[in-house]
Amino acid sequence: MEASVEQLVYVREDEYTVARMSAETTPSFVAAGRALAGVQPGETLELTGEWGEHPRHGRRFTVTACERIVPSTTRAIQLYLGSGLIRGIGPRLAQAIVGHFGEATLTVIDTEPERLREVVNIGPARQGQILEAWREQKEIAALMVVLQGFGVGPLLAAKIFQVFGRDSAEIVTSDPYQLIGRVRGIAFGTADKIALQSGVPEHSPQRIKAALLDRLETAAARGGHCYLSLTALLTQTAELVEQDQDVVRPMIDALTAERRVVVEATPDQIVVYGKELHSRELKLAEHLDRLWQARSTLPMRDFREDPELHDDQRAAVTMALTSTVSVLTGGPGCGKSHTVRVIAATARAMGGRVTLAAPTGKAAKRLSELTGLPAMTVHRMLAHEPDPDALFDQTPAQADLIVVDEASMLDLHLATRLTSAIPSGSHLLLVGDSDQLPSIGPGSVLADLLRVEEIPRVRLTHVFRQADGSGIIHNAHRIRAGRLPGIPGGGGFWFEELDDPEAVAERVVHLATVAIPRKQGVEPGQVQVLCPMRKGVAGTAELGRRLQERLNPAREGRAEHWSGASAFRVGDRVMPIRNNYDKGVFNGETGTITGIVQEQRLVEIAIDDGDTVTYGFDELDDLTHAYAISVHRSQGSEYPFVVAPLVAESGGIMLRRRLLYTLVTRARSWVVLVGERKALELAVARLGDRRNTGLTRRLAHLLA
Repeated sequence: MEASVEQLVYVREDEYTVARMSAETTPSFVAAGRALAGVQPGETLELTGEWGEHPRHGRRFTVTACERIVPSTTRAIQLYLGSGLIRGIGPRLAQAIVGHFGEATLTVIDTEPERLREVVNIGPARQGQILEAWREQKEIAALMVVLQGFGVGPLLAAKIFQVFGRDSAEIVTSDPYQLIGRVRGIAFGTADKIALQSGVPEHSPQRIKAALLDRLETAAARGGHCYLSLTALLTQTAELVEQDQDVVRPMIDALTAERRVVVEATPDQIVVYGKELHSRELKLAEHLDRLWQARSTLPMRDFREDPELHDDQRAAVTMALTSTVSVLTGGPGCGKSHTVRVIAATARAMGGRVTLAAPTGKAAKRLSELTGLPAMTVHRMLAHEPDPDALFDQTPAQADLIVVDEASMLDLHLATRLTSAIPSGSHLLLVGDSDQLPSIGPGSVLADLLRVEEIPRVRLTHVFRQADGSGIIHNAHRIRAGRLPGIPGGGGFWFEELDDPEAVAERVVHLATVAIPRKQGVEPGQVQVLCPMRKGVAGTAELGRRLQERLNPAREGRAEHWSGASAFRVGDRVMPIRNNYDKGVFNGETGTITGIVQEQRLVEIAIDDGDTVTYGFDELDDLTHAYAISVHRSQGSEYPFVVAPLVAESGGIMLRRRLLYTLVTRARSWVVLVGERKALELAVARLGDRRNTGLTRRLAHLLA
């Protein structure tokens, strides 16, 4: 039958889609099936399938095949134009256009677009915008057909078009390996599937080189590795392309000649870097060496030691004021923030200029609250313009002392940008908890620096009395030492044992939305759900969906837009997952959706730091919902109440001591762990793998 999409009801990650539809013979019905993947409200479809009865949801049409067709009735055309699919046309303008041209509307837009100016409120600029959006939609629809011919889901069409524009179809058919790394959601497997069906030989140099680069990029993205050993790279690539290593090895030489990879001999093995990470690691080592070797510009007047400081805190103050590069580390409750406040105050009292910074907005805000001094993000500090609050006479990166808190979050890219911006003679103090998770991005900067003997460091170990009674801090130190926390707990730390993952998920949702808010007299927004894993019934994706349905369900009259398997609604809490320097938003910040403008295909977001930004519908892959987030994405943040599932599904692959330690230390008042005791034991026992980095080796050589 021919039907129009009225509303998306549910989209699963495997592309199974449920939609409310309308047809001439059946004004309102529900259709479901994976064949509906990628459909949008307003589209007209030709559906093939059969009617059936769902045990919970009643009568529905199960779709086995779906084809997009041009809407033919005036109602379908108006729904299509007013749905937001065509940028520049909203419901009112759609009604005016269809009211003027009737069933000939789409023919007019396609063949006589100049006639659009016959409609009130359409001038040359609006006409051009509509025509461009119309052509774009036609090209995306054609690209969907091309992808389906290769057995690839249509959801990727818009993402490919966003990157490659009108060259998309040509690139997909002639060199699909270009898609890897440039189009979110396309890894080697998808590109290779297209290439092989297009006739690319299994042993072709193009294919083998793409596989090698994919293994290096995957190692960086998933494991944070800056390189792979030659042995591992050959083994992984040969398995991926199902070829002998003898076929793979020459392609490493070819990529080296093309300057796309760098092969290095270390004392232990031969390693292979991607070109960019190798360059960044070299530059970071060089800039750290430059700063370490430089003569200090910090005025060194006599300073009075604070008698209230612990011995190791006094040592940290002296270190920061006398060393141009140094590291301050320690666990919760050991006085890092107070020490930073004393260091900054002392430097200022001596006439020095001081900048306090952290990798994320939340971490910077927390640093400012704990020290009582102004702080900013590293990204803002590195901006070309001076700080807008006019706290500094020059660019903040040119201060005499720069303190970067939560330094475990610094990846290779950000650390290189940071050190390159600091002038020789300035002091750089990195502050962080070396037992927390490393950065989301590649590298392990803080841990690498702590392995270089020449770089001064102080580790604070004394837990102060005011923190000693906290169950959170007490158990965090037990976890760090490889000991199980107290069970069930107390003093703000609780472990609730449940063995069934489904029961764990439901309990976490109830605690976050009902039990803790009611007991503590707070809003659910004060409770953050943190997950060790993304997938599974207790992962971020599924728990986030359940929490969204409890806290911000679909409602009549409330705007929403589906992007893939995610419904974005006004009122949703969201988080950018990639830095966007043009928008001024960065990975780990949070905000609230305040508007969805269908006509302009935009989502408006109020970021927690007070800024307002917009994301186009084609940029929503850069956002994730913040109802349930990964422990990695919580770094640098602190929440009044934290609830977390602990399940050993799939072997609990992400359960590691650093992850559990980081999770527990994100909570200020309460942390509640819900799940299996064996999962808790697994997390405490596993140390985790060390990242492949060469920074320690390079620095040790330079500073020796």
